Amino acid sequence: MDVAGFGESSIDHVYVVDGLPLSGVSKLRIVSHHSSSGGQVATTMAACAALGLRAAYLGVIGTDENGQRVERELRDRGVDTTRTIRRTAPNRYAVILVDRSSGERTVFWERDGRLDVPPAEINLALVAGARVVHVDATDELASIALARAAREAGAVVTCDIDEVTPRTAELLAHVNIPVLAEQVPRMLTGVDGIEAALRELRRGHDGVLYVTLGAAGSAALEGSRFVHDPGRPVNAVDTTGAGDVFRAGVIYGIVREWPTETTLRFANAAAAVSCTRSSAMSSVPSLADVERHLR
Repeated sequence: MDVAGFGESSIDHVYVVDGLPLSGVSKLRIVSHHSSSGGQVATTMAACAALGLRAAYLGVIGTDENGQRVERELRDRGVDTTRTIRRTAPNRYAVILVDRSSGERTVFWERDGRLDVPPAEINLALVAGARVVHVDATDELASIALARAAREAGAVVTCDIDEVTPRTAELLAHVNIPVLAEQVPRMLTGVDGIEAALRELRRGHDGVLYVTLGAAGSAALEGSRFVHDPGRPVNAVDTTGAGDVFRAGVIYGIVREWPTETTLRFANAAAAVSCTRSSAMSSVPSLADVERHLR
């Protein structure tokens, strides 16, 4: 196994609208709508498989029709689900509003408490044989336990963190290569500016620090060297899943042992392609798609 991912899966109900809701606006016309599989870690694993990596999804899936749909789509996309955790509960779902003109989106979600995974359920057999283990903060204590065990077993641990909690620092302590959303470095350090915030984070973390920057591309701090890749502009249809696909690109670069600059450029290209397509899992690009964009 090249990569195993522990974290969120979801069914996304996507509604395309002309502009996201503003304060005082009580009605908004729906231009189009559809549903698709998503969830940040499930989408990252689907993207890893599309890029040609051997990927496994270890997160929790409900036993309702939505959960069955997510698992079926993961399998159809080449993701191993034999270690997936199953719960007798409705799967997590989200309602996503997408601005037709910009592709920007707002996410509303619900997750049944029966889907929670306690740390006691975590064991090293979940990630046996994985070169990279990818976690998010959905079941944060379980992710901390898994990250600790995986790192002690010699795996590279990456993460998807888009908000800060009282345990974020503890989770990051067990992650070799964090991949953070744009606002997280400032929230963790209180320092403005991506480079300055990453350098502040460096005081407590010696791994390569990646951060997504939306339309501005992405950046990384490798040792004391700051690297920024602006990416290439695209006509965005839907930005849902772009960060998840970016993380798959980083994981691909880690497995291939690429330099940081090459990894950033590739991950940016993968995310850019995903923005030209609708939804999360449905937007993941193949390796050929990314290479075509880079050319």
